[in-house]
Amino acid sequence: MVKIITRKSLTTEDVYDIGVERDHNFVTKNGFIASNCFNKSHSTAYGYVTYQTAYLKANYPLEYMAALLTANSDDTDKVQKYISTCMSMNIQIEPPDINRSLVDFTPSNGKILFGLSAVRNVGQNAIACILEVREKGEFKSLGDFCDRVDLGTVNRRTLESLIYCGAFDKIDSNRNQLIQDLNLVYDWAQSRARDRATGQGNLFDLFGGEFSHNKNKVQNSFESAPKAQPVLDFPPQEKLRREKELLGFYVSDHPLKAIRQSARVLAPINLSQLGEQKEESTICAVVMLNGVKKVMTKKGDPMAILQIEDLTAQSEAVVFPKIYERINSLLLVDSRLIIWGKIDRREDQTQLIVEDVEPVETVHLVMVELNTQQAATIEEQHRLRTILQEQSGDKEKAKVPVIGIVQAGNSRQLVRFGRQFWVQDSRTTVQALQNARFSAHVQSLTNV
Repeated sequence: MVKIITRKSLTTEDVYDIGVERDHNFVTKNGFIASNCFNKSHSTAYGYVTYQTAYLKANYPLEYMAALLTANSDDTDKVQKYISTCMSMNIQIEPPDINRSLVDFTPSNGKILFGLSAVRNVGQNAIACILEVREKGEFKSLGDFCDRVDLGTVNRRTLESLIYCGAFDKIDSNRNQLIQDLNLVYDWAQSRARDRATGQGNLFDLFGGEFSHNKNKVQNSFESAPKAQPVLDFPPQEKLRREKELLGFYVSDHPLKAIRQSARVLAPINLSQLGEQKEESTICAVVMLNGVKKVMTKKGDPMAILQIEDLTAQSEAVVFPKIYERINSLLLVDSRLIIWGKIDRREDQTQLIVEDVEPVETVHLVMVELNTQQAATIEEQHRLRTILQEQSGDKEKAKVPVIGIVQAGNSRQLVRFGRQFWVQDSRTTVQALQNARFSAHVQSLTNV
């Protein structure tokens, strides 16, 4: 543990209480000296940095987290963790903006704006070109952007990446339309650039732009940009998939955000907490499936290594042959899954051994509504427990979670029943509960 010093200055005595590592890299309070013999001045330096960073995080959280994200922008796992930290601090991360983003993560209006350097396929030369041109005025449209920047530096692939990641959303949020327009606008802008390079012009420039003193000459120069036929925008899932591909993360939204509250009731353990769980303990997690790597055992049986993530972290999960044979049809990349599994530790690494999965969209819950008297009466609790145990049957087949809703006046509290009370069939269970005069109904996880 690290003791944060609140006084204005640090003394030698203070240093003894700061930062104790398991490998004893620091001088500790009991006077033990590490094997590498860090002296007091070294410990003071580490302690002072600890104090400074704690002070910055407490007093300048926006700036501190932006700097932390920038410093670790090449480490996907760390950035994922810091974005989760930002969410817990109520700091919103905004996707790149072609008219506002700088090179790195930047504090902006109480939020943190994604830096252009974090977008794949957007190089430093392209960023420098964009920022230099932008100093002369914001970009009004895709045509204006292509007409003003050097397309030899900001190439078609860079433009596609900027569109797909949402950098042009403030100009036009229909990313599919922008991609269709780009096929025409790019060639149009290149033609205009060649004309300017050879000293030629066109009628639009002559009468509406370069030879006119009209204040709207910039607007007139790109109004002639061609437009593709109107098309519908990409589906939300497709937009997020492309965004994740280019930024490494879901930024404008996350497929699990919509079910964050219900997922918390169903699976209170998130992926960032796997290392804290006891070995062999059974957990349930709601995740996005990012990748499936199929491998063969020595006996030639197929199994899989899954890349999964939730709102807090990314991790791996192992599916052994018998389970893989049963669930492989459900292992679709970019799908939202509820995973049941056990914690396994090997060589100080924690991994999840998958026992079962189910798509979030097909997960149903049994909701039992209880008044305060029912919730507090031992006899009623026993009746409810007996019915659920009868409906659970074979524990391995009991996959339907049971959630209690305790209503007290205007307050409404959700209570998660333990795995031992999960049931096999939601509708049969609801009927049994209703027959016993309990108010119960079936509800989809996505609607909790």
